[in-house]
Amino acid sequence: MASGTSKAIGAVRRAGIYGLLSYSGLVLINNSGLELSNMWVAYLPMFIAVYVVTQWADRRWLMRQQQNDE
Repeated sequence: MASGTSKAIGAVRRAGIYGLLSYSGLVLINNSGLELSNMWVAYLPMFIAVYVVTQWADRRWLMRQQQNDE
């Protein structure tokens, strides 16, 4: 069972991954030259993709960490 400290570290790790990916996505979209009347048409799929990739990366990180601990 995970301790409170490892849960906090996991949350910070996920927030860091999410922050890095979402900032990169925003920079990419904002510099792409898109001129939509509603930019959420571009932002919403990007944020959903960032969430999915963040969850995937965090699980991979945990699997590698568990393999190294064994």
